[in-house]
Amino acid sequence: MPHVSPSPAPALFLHDSQRRATVPFQPLDPAHIKVYYCGPTVYDLAHIGNLRAMLTADVLVRLLRTLYPRVTFVRNITDVDDKITARARANGEDIGALTQRTTAEFHQDLASLGVLPPDIEPRATHNIGEMQAMIARLIENGHAYAAQGHVLFSVGSFPSYGALSGRNPDELEAGARVEVAPYKKAPGDFVLWKPSDADQPGWDSPWGRGRPGWHIECSAMSHRYLGDSFDIHGGGSDLLFPHHENERAQSLCCFPQSQFANYWVHNAMLLVEGEKMSKSLGNFLTIRDVLAQAPAEALRLLLLGTHYRSTLNYTQAGLNEARKTLDRFYRALSSVPDVPAAPVPQTVMAALEEDLNTPKAIAELHVLANQAMGGDREAAGALKAGGALMGLLQGDPAQWFRGESSAEEDAAIENLITERLAAKKARDFARADALRDQLQAQGIVLEDTKDGTNWRRA
Repeated sequence: MPHVSPSPAPALFLHDSQRRATVPFQPLDPAHIKVYYCGPTVYDLAHIGNLRAMLTADVLVRLLRTLYPRVTFVRNITDVDDKITARARANGEDIGALTQRTTAEFHQDLASLGVLPPDIEPRATHNIGEMQAMIARLIENGHAYAAQGHVLFSVGSFPSYGALSGRNPDELEAGARVEVAPYKKAPGDFVLWKPSDADQPGWDSPWGRGRPGWHIECSAMSHRYLGDSFDIHGGGSDLLFPHHENERAQSLCCFPQSQFANYWVHNAMLLVEGEKMSKSLGNFLTIRDVLAQAPAEALRLLLLGTHYRSTLNYTQAGLNEARKTLDRFYRALSSVPDVPAAPVPQTVMAALEEDLNTPKAIAELHVLANQAMGGDREAAGALKAGGALMGLLQGDPAQWFRGESSAEEDAAIENLITERLAAKKARDFARADALRDQLQAQGIVLEDTKDGTNWRRA
């Protein structure tokens, strides 16, 4: 992680969804920042919409680690869910095998994008006891009730329900994981525990064999690893209601003296070529779909090019432009031999401290690239350090321009370049030109310098 000189009082501002304002970040304990993000439900490959939340968390945690001495970042894995059960059944696959495979694919995809792993990654199935204990406490506190093998949270028992999302407690969102059923005392009451049949995953409980509702999972896992109160809870804006609203309600009712999450950070949604991503529209893109078209760093830069609270429009033109921007940044780094180590430039820090203003931070990288191209070594070092804080520009510039190729392909290109240099030395310019044309036909661009010949893919 790049170093930056600590200031006595970091001037970090974040937009808090509950306050509905961008406010100064005031940690509960400046010596230890605690962050929780909702992770994936592991039944399929992650798509680029999933990636946006993970990338927002990554930049936030990277920034917090430069500002504070200790950060604990928890991101869960939801590995018990009816969608998982349905997919395993459709695949003729064991549930455990499905969740293990898709979790590994999720990790691989995020690693390819330079997303750092969380400090703790709890699985829902490893925390069933904690969920049951919380449910029992909610019943004891008068905030939940058992009915027909289910346990439900009584929304009417919590007066501030709706304060996070700004919704009326009676309002239900179509398509949300909220089931209207006759055993509920009120339509808005949501499931904490539900019965399982023989074909569904289940655990013994005081209310019968069953499985947890979705919302209780995150409350139990955040409490186990971060305690009653922690600094930041994040996720996509689609989770604001009902998931985060319900998390907040059940956690505060279970631990009424706590704050639960002190700040709520939500990223906006993502469009594809101006339309909502949908399999029915044929514009549904997994991370792997995009990485088959462009380098991972280009996708990362494209997503960071729009502020996390603004709707992002993913386009092929935008991906191409991100790649060209990285060409420029890496060319700036390659123009300075032995780029020196440097602290994160204050211009980049200041931009990110303004509610993770990544577009502004990228604009500051352009300023540094201009200076580096003019031979400013300090600017090149600052460019590399500023990029590192956003998970960018850590590759070798020469390798960036050469793209992804095998060692055998690189060796064949190097042999042709060596042969061309020998032809030039022998003043066989016709042969040298022919070799250049041969390489150019392969998409290889040569750059002759006083120190030799460099090459890159067009």
